[in-house]
Amino acid sequence: MVNKVILVGRLGADPELRYTPSGQALAKFNVATDEVFTDRQGERQKRTEWHRIVAWGKLAETCGKYLTKGQLVYIEGRIRSNTWEQEGVKRTYVEIIASNMQMLSSGRGPEREAEPPFPPPEGGPPEEDIPF
Repeated sequence: MVNKVILVGRLGADPELRYTPSGQALAKFNVATDEVFTDRQGERQKRTEWHRIVAWGKLAETCGKYLTKGQLVYIEGRIRSNTWEQEGVKRTYVEIIASNMQMLSSGRGPEREAEPPFPPPEGGPPEEDIPF
């Protein structure tokens, strides 16, 4: 049996990084994915799906340190559903337990706010070599 999820989407907010009483790092954040399709009337539509992501340990610390709202990320993990009862009503939510994360766009975390995402080469290219 296989339980594997691969998502590419954007963060809805900065991750929440916490530590359990035993010192284990835990990061929670939401990722939005978009599905674009044409409806029966021929109109182009877009549907956004939100995914709850949970990361543990070193991965959680990395997510908490480098991920920021709006950033494009690749998430690999597994689906886990949680069920509980509230006022006699059974409720369920689904989350993705992340096992891998890759940043697909540059983040602007607090440690890197002042520096550009890619340092320019020394001296820069001559203006006539710039293709635009």
